[in-house]
Amino acid sequence: MAMTGNWNYPTSIRFGAGRIKELPDACKALGFKRPLLVTDPGLARLPMIADAVNGLRRAGIDVGLFSEVRPNPVAANVEAGLRTLRAGKCDGVIAWGGGSGLDTAKAIAFMAGQTRPLWDFEDIGDWWTRANPAGILPTIAVPTTAGTGSETGRASVITDEATHTKKVIFHPKMMPAMVIADPELTVGLPPKLTAGTGLDAFIHCFEAYCAPGYHPYAEGIAVEGMRLVKENLARAVKNGHDIEARGHMLAASQMGSTAFQKGLGAIHSLSHPVGAVLDTHHGLTNAVAMPYVVTFNRAAIEDKVVRLARWLDLRTPTFDGFMQWTLDLRREVGIPHTLAELGVKIEHLDKLSEMAAVDPTAGGNPIKVGVPEMRKMYEAAMSGRL
Repeated sequence: MAMTGNWNYPTSIRFGAGRIKELPDACKALGFKRPLLVTDPGLARLPMIADAVNGLRRAGIDVGLFSEVRPNPVAANVEAGLRTLRAGKCDGVIAWGGGSGLDTAKAIAFMAGQTRPLWDFEDIGDWWTRANPAGILPTIAVPTTAGTGSETGRASVITDEATHTKKVIFHPKMMPAMVIADPELTVGLPPKLTAGTGLDAFIHCFEAYCAPGYHPYAEGIAVEGMRLVKENLARAVKNGHDIEARGHMLAASQMGSTAFQKGLGAIHSLSHPVGAVLDTHHGLTNAVAMPYVVTFNRAAIEDKVVRLARWLDLRTPTFDGFMQWTLDLRREVGIPHTLAELGVKIEHLDKLSEMAAVDPTAGGNPIKVGVPEMRKMYEAAMSGRL
């Protein structure tokens, strides 16, 4: 392994229960006078958004609101948000929500001053250098789920409706300038979404840990993130008002997105096409796919998994012990065992396998994968065969 790497780490984070009260101060610190608050339709109807908007206006900040965001956001959501932002002559963006709201908001802020179309900035080679950095507005991120960690990431995942593919839009300046991570905002998340987003955080850490390359910072953050999920996810699912567990999960989520700059892998490669074609929840789809990819990768990752199992203090610190623990955790928090339970059918597999093979995350898998390998993993995930 070559001991070389390019390492980048995240941003200013105000972490702790009740810190959402500092949003007006955060806006003033960044010079926002007319920010656009971007969230999803469900959150837009909740008191937390009305409270935030009213609090900002009392502080003399003229905030706008945009909430046309799909669960798997599409380019049309970004374009609609851009129209709202430009009409309001907004000078910053407040990204509020789970992965869909945060990713859409970050893409709107990124595109605010660009003249090229969105897809010209897909995460391919050095395409990010096409952007005009001066045209990117600063963002304050306010996460309400503990999963994607988009609040500490430099990219957005947006679906291209013309091709039904999820595309990653990347630029270093997409990293939010500030994060307000208040676990009280995650209290209302239902158990099913708590489980799906929580396992998404675990998988971000796990795939980063297993990805090839030399990045000890990322690996250290990843293993501690996985420990936090192990100790707290089931607690948060069982008792949504457990602020301590919610707080640890919020930290683990941010640790996952910080770590996965090292890379992701075939769990995401399988999940992205399913989400794009069938509009399934991203974290849930990852959670279903996980054990089949881990089994496929065994020859390349067994030693690392054994080391991880010792760190997690598993009863049986072996590869098989780790697999059994993950299966038990999935069962405990209510994750389906097969992709068939999410609506995937045999007739989908040819198309999904082709899409998975060219997904940007496929290159980070510990074992080289193409269409045949993706098909093999999809078939296992359909039948439940490990």
